[in-house]
This record gives sequence, structure tokens and C-alpha cells, in this order.
Amino acid sequence: MKNLILFIGVLFCSQLGYSQVFSNNDLSITQLEKGIWVVETSDNTTMYIIEGDKKAMLIDVGTKCKDLDKVVKKITDKPLEVVLTHFHPDHAGNIAYFDTVYMHEGDTALIRMLKIPYNGEIEYVLDGDEIDLGNRKIEVIHTPGHTPGSIVLLDTKTSSCFTGDAFGSGQVWLQLEPHSSIDTYIRSCKIMLAKMNSEGITKIYCGHYPYVKTAFDKSYLTDMQNLAEGLKNGTAPEARPYEVKVSIGSQNPMIATLGQASIVFDPEHLK
Repeated sequence: MKNLILFIGVLFCSQLGYSQVFSNNDLSITQLEKGIWVVETSDNTTMYIIEGDKKAMLIDVGTKCKDLDKVVKKITDKPLEVVLTHFHPDHAGNIAYFDTVYMHEGDTALIRMLKIPYNGEIEYVLDGDEIDLGNRKIEVIHTPGHTPGSIVLLDTKTSSCFTGDAFGSGQVWLQLEPHSSIDTYIRSCKIMLAKMNSEGITKIYCGHYPYVKTAFDKSYLTDMQNLAEGLKNGTAPEARPYEVKVSIGSQNPMIATLGQASIVFDPEHLK
């Protein structure tokens, strides 16, 4: 059965023009376009590799992938910058394989809360920073909501952005601690949509690619903003209880859906 599932996945990717370049028991790596690879793990976490002329970037590090540093070297031998979109374990769990990681300082509270073992250096990026990979500059956009330090990484060379969980993978979680207000999230949606318009970004590569197997477009962000505004002003479609419970979030979350977008939220922390 496992081999059949793998075959179907490879066939699906080949039909889309994608090319799987590596796999093991922990993960598979597929080239999405020139200089961009998606790393999909056995527990549905996601990383991306971007390669420039001089350096490469690993976006997020997944949870439990053995020898991740060596695996990345099978794709690129260029010096590697490791950037976390936020500090949840499914995006930061493998940081021990790397001497230095970059993230936004807004998530320092999560470093203390989650206590992921790490003896390396954590460097902080700011909104508007650019990381030069050589003929390819990746811009940092601060988009708080899912976490206080969530960031999006813009690659104008391919009209792409890499959003982690800032806008979810079909649904975004806003019920987690530390909580952000719905106003904060609405501002992040507006910032992201403005950047997509001004920088010609057409592809949104989300933080859990195995669930969607494609890039979202701007209409997804528009649905997210409209839903968030509806939750704020009371015009959103009726919410229902959300059954998934997590240790650092509300124990009575609700979920509302509009178009392509769903938001999981704590009714007591919407304001």
C-alpha cells in the first residue's frame, strides 16, 4: 500500500510538471520550478529550498527528519541560510542540525515556552530585511497573527512567496498562545495583499504543502481578509466548534469558513 501511495504521488507531481528528486523514510523533495524545491515530510510538515547564484535558503526545518543538513546538501552545495517563518515545533523542530537560524524576535516568547533544544545562534530579522542569495533577493515581511513573530518570505524573481502558517494551508490557527487580536491579523492580510500587488507576487507557497499540493493565489488572501473582517464585525458565516485541541491554545476554539479560507479562533480573544 505504501508503495502504491508513493507511486500515485509521483504520478500526480509528474502530471503537474514537477520532478521528485529525492526521498527517504522521513521526507520527499520535489522541484517546483527553477531554483525552488518543496520538502514534504512523513508527518505533513513542509520546508522549502531556494537557490541563488551564491547562496541557498532553507525555509523552516520540520519536526523529526534525520540528518536534515546532509539531506539539503543533496539538493544544493551552496552556503545555506536557514530561516524560520515562526517558532512552532513543526517548523523549528530540527534546528539542532544548523549552527545559525534566522527568525523574527516577535517569537522569543515561544522560544521560552516550547524549549526546543538548541545550542546554536539565533539571529533576528526585521520587516523589510533582504537576504541576498546572489541574483536573488528574498524580502522579509512581518505578518503577525498566527504567532507574534510570523514572517513571509518574498521571492520576486519567481513571483512567489513562502508564508509558513501566517495565512494557513486552507485554515489559519489564531487560537494559539500568545494570542493576537483579529485587528492584528486583518492588518497582516492587508499588508500581504498590498505586497502581492506591488511586487507582482502571484504564488503563495503555504506552510503545510502536503495538504494542498499547489500554490494559492491572491484570491485566497482576499477570502482570508474578508473572513477576518466578518469575524470582527459580526457578519462572518456561522462558526462551529473546532475539535482539534492543542496544549498552547484555547480549549474551546471555533472555526468559520468563507470561500477558500477558514479561521480557527478563540471567541474570547477576537478583540
